[in-house]
Amino acid sequence: MCQHQPSCPSADSADRESARLVAHHPEQGWSLLCNGVVFFEDTGELLPDGRVIAPRSRGVSLTTA
Repeated sequence: MCQHQPSCPSADSADRESARLVAHHPEQGWSLLCNGVVFFEDTGELLPDGRVIAPRSRGVSLTTA
């Protein structure tokens, strides 16, 4: 799928999010990467084979006043 040199990481690799952007739609909250991954602003992902990667949890800081 990728025509870049060096090639972008595959959708199965751990660093798949570092592939180049093909389409970016911030108003809708998603981007399409060169490796076919749809990356959502909440850090969730949709892989080309239909698998879903759940968003990473964001650390919640609890403070007492």
